[in-house]
Amino acid sequence: MTVPTITLNNDVKIPAVGFGVYQTPPDDTATAVEVALQTGYRHIDTAAAYGNERGVGEAIRRSGLTRDEIFIETKVWISDYGYDATLHAFDKAAGKLGVDTIDLLILHQALPDEFNLTIDAYKALEKLYADGKVRAIGVSNFMPQHLNRLLAETTVVPAVNQIEVHPYFRQSELLALDDQHGIVNQAWSPIGGITFYRDGKHGSTLRDPVITDIAAAQGKSPAQVMLRWHVQQGRQVIPKSVTPSRIKENLDIFDFELTDDQLAAIDSLDTGVRGGPEPDVITRETFGMAIPEP
Repeated sequence: MTVPTITLNNDVKIPAVGFGVYQTPPDDTATAVEVALQTGYRHIDTAAAYGNERGVGEAIRRSGLTRDEIFIETKVWISDYGYDATLHAFDKAAGKLGVDTIDLLILHQALPDEFNLTIDAYKALEKLYADGKVRAIGVSNFMPQHLNRLLAETTVVPAVNQIEVHPYFRQSELLALDDQHGIVNQAWSPIGGITFYRDGKHGSTLRDPVITDIAAAQGKSPAQVMLRWHVQQGRQVIPKSVTPSRIKENLDIFDFELTDDQLAAIDSLDTGVRGGPEPDVITRETFGMAIPEP
């Protein structure tokens, strides 16, 4: 299966649907990624903090695909922020992945109480980009206040902002700001797998009647409908699974189209309630962890 691509703001192309490995145990990662590559995925998203970059690298080596056929994305964790530390974070990630070049390297979070460290880390990404060690750079979980300050103090506009986006939490203001600056919105938890809503009123998006009715009308699964919603609105998505049938299902979204009314109906489900941690509470004291050497 050939997956359509999205062109980043530096003309690098990224597949519209990638494969995520968040919370995939290290021992299971290689097998899951190998299945994904066999299915047709060509973008793999991992992170230093996930502890499974080695498994991603192993699957890539087993796949028989050439390096330029696979788009590799990983993230620098907050413990490795700072100019020199972030340069070394690239070395650690590349060593575990077994590659010389990373296609997309991003900062995993903003550090609101130490934003100078965040700026220094991003300037290290700019250096890696200038040196050709990475093909594109970006950020993750950056809110408007973080993004505006970053843009004011650095040179290279992020290629992506990877953020929590799903029908129950659309982040419309942030999506619009990223669009304004030519930053691709990359959706983590794109089918609403984050279901521990703090108000306790919402369960799984997979059982939402609006979504299940659209799925029935389209002859598709609720997950496929949600992924199609993202792609039609210009977002890149990185669903995750370790189940081969679901891995395949999540990629099979290019043979149907949602109507304007169906897109609007899904938009209307937004609760404004975040499932993941609040970006402004991220500190090295509370979320720091040592990222091991290769």
